[in-house]
This record gives sequence, C-alpha cells and structure tokens, in this order.
Amino acid sequence: MNDTQPPRTPSENVTVIELGGRTIHIVGTAHVSRQSVEEVQRVIREIRPQTVCIELDANRLEALTDSSRWRKLDIFQVIRQRKVPFLLANLALSAYQARLGEKLGVKPGAEMLAALEAAEEVGAEVVLADRDIQITLKRTWGGLSLWSRLKLFGALLTGFFDDEEITEEQLEELKHGDLLGEMMKEFAESLPQVKTPLIDERDIYLIKKVEQAPGEVIVAVVGAAHVPGMVRHAGQPQDLAALETLPRPSRAIGMIKWIIPTLVLVAFTWGYFKLQGQDLSHLLVAWVLPNALFAGLFSLLAGSRWLTAASAFVASPITSLNPTIQAGMVAGLVEAWLRRPTVEDCEKVREDSRTLRGLYRNRFTRVLLVSVAASLGSAVGAYVGIGWMIALLNRLAV
Repeated sequence: MNDTQPPRTPSENVTVIELGGRTIHIVGTAHVSRQSVEEVQRVIREIRPQTVCIELDANRLEALTDSSRWRKLDIFQVIRQRKVPFLLANLALSAYQARLGEKLGVKPGAEMLAALEAAEEVGAEVVLADRDIQITLKRTWGGLSLWSRLKLFGALLTGFFDDEEITEEQLEELKHGDLLGEMMKEFAESLPQVKTPLIDERDIYLIKKVEQAPGEVIVAVVGAAHVPGMVRHAGQPQDLAALETLPRPSRAIGMIKWIIPTLVLVAFTWGYFKLQGQDLSHLLVAWVLPNALFAGLFSLLAGSRWLTAASAFVASPITSLNPTIQAGMVAGLVEAWLRRPTVEDCEKVREDSRTLRGLYRNRFTRVLLVSVAASLGSAVGAYVGIGWMIALLNRLAV
C-alpha cells in the first residue's frame, strides 16, 4: 500500500517522501550544473542521512573514478562480444554531456562524485541505485526494428557531431534544469520503442532501490527528469528482478532471424526447378550485389580502409544467411587489425569523441563506427536483395 504523504520541499529541487516511517529526500539534479553540485553537498551535510543513493551503476561509477578504464579495453573482444553499439551509445551520451560541461564549467557526473564525497564525510552508506547500463541498452536495442536502429544510429551521430553554440539565456536555463533528462524525453518521443526501457523502467528501478536501502533517513541523488516517475511509483509493489533480467527471445523472434536465409533458400530452390537448373545468375546477382554494395559503401562512409570495405563487400552476402555472425564483426576485426588502436588512442577516447575530427582521428572510435556501419549496410542490402529476388521470381511465374 502506498502511504506516501504530500512532499515537503525545503528546496524546489528536493522532494521529500514519507514512506513506511522512513524519510526519503530526492534531490533532482541537472547533471551538468555547478548549483546541483553545491546543493547535493549541502543537503547531505545538513540532513546527515544513514544512506545516500546515487543514479549510477557499477560500470558508470568506474567510468567516473577510474582514469585507466579505457586503457584496459580490448577492441577485438568488444567486437567479438557484440558490444560495439552499446559502447558507441555510451560515448555519444558522454560526448554530449562533456560539451555542455565545458560550457558550464563543470565536469559531467560531478554531482554524483560530490554525493560520494559528502556521504563519506557524514558516515553514510552509499547505494548504487541505477540499473546496469548494459542491461538498459540491451533491452532498448532488442526492441528496435531495422528502421528504428537506423534512426538511432543517426541520433548517435548527431550526439557526436552536434556542437551548436549555446546562448547566455540558454546557459542560465541549463543551470536550473535537467537538460539531459529533457533530451532523453525528446529522443523517446521520436523513437517511442525506447521510452519504456530507457526512461519508465529506470524510474521504477531507481525508486525501488531507494526503498530497499537501509536506514530511516535516506538521500537519493538523481536527474531531475526521473523525480516525477519515482514519486509516482513510490510505495507500489514492483518486480525488480524482472527489470534486471534480459528477456529471453521468444520462439517467434528466434524464427524471424532465419526468415531471410529461408526466403533466399526457397527462392533459389524454386528458381532452380522453374528454370530447370539454367541461368540462375540473375537470382545470384539480385542477392549478392545489394548485400555487397551496401555493406562496402556504409563501411567507406564510416571511414574504413579499402581492404576493410572489401572484406565487408565479400562477407555480407554470406553473413546475411547466418544470423550468428554479422558483416560488422568481420569488418570491425579487419579494421582493428589494420589500424591497431594504441594505448594512447584508448586513453583519449572520451576527449576525442567530443568532435568529428577527433572521432575519426582516434583509431579506437573509428573501428567502432566502421563495425556498426558495416552491419547496418549489410542489413539494408539483405532487405533490398530479397525484394529484388522476389520481383524476379514473380516475373518468372507469369
């Protein structure tokens, strides 16, 4: 039963919930605001809670506190384990925050580090309240269609390259609002499939982790955009384990992966009998040509070496028939072998990701872009190829 009371707000950015005899102070921050940093420190030092909950998971905490984290990454393992899209998404978001932080004179995530520091000062226990970023991204990516994934890739590129000047008036607004949260909401409106895993589920997850935290007085430090959803779900029963688990693909989804290979096989079989084994070259060209061209072209557009584009060109018609491997994996491994990202490249990933020139100059990020682009090109080519084959077979049937 939800026994929350009307919130008492000592500050417009602090929402107070009374729940089951415990007091929860939710501090809504702007993520890149010096004022938020100062307010987080003030609230924790004045209230002296038993527990401080922060909107971070273990991976993001490590990213904020471990300067050598990128040096430890193995580009070949990232590609083989199919983590490229998720790593790019992290980088795009970090690049966007970093550019805002530079304009506002505050490091992204500074309010979370301030919460950690203040919690240590008052002897409070720290709880990482957000869901693992890998789970969030995988649940988001898994629910997208090919077209939606293309739109997402475009949005990621915008996040990397958009360096629009911000006026003084806008800077003042940024100091008092959660721009990152608002950006996420706008993004969810353009891609409705991402709203549930990226925003709604995390609102629920955050408030449940806060409710599970020990102590009678708790301070939760989260982005201001999460506060309304957290308050709305406070005290309501939720299955937290379900939100932490990657849903197993249904049989239908598993079968979808094999639709194109099956259609291609059926097309060639039908064409073989229809043509009595003669002149199957047209069907072969209809399948191979778009697969190869789109994969190779997308690789080149992402800045690949010619040998990488050639490998995507050759691999795509084959990998499109095997859902267990992608043309992007082949192209990424070849590009990584040709470019050989150095330790210095890894250390400068975050800095270089802030600009178009840096993104392409850095060998590590260039490999990531090439890998994703080749996979998307291969997927587009497969759809074009199967459509072309069906059109040819329709003409034969007439």
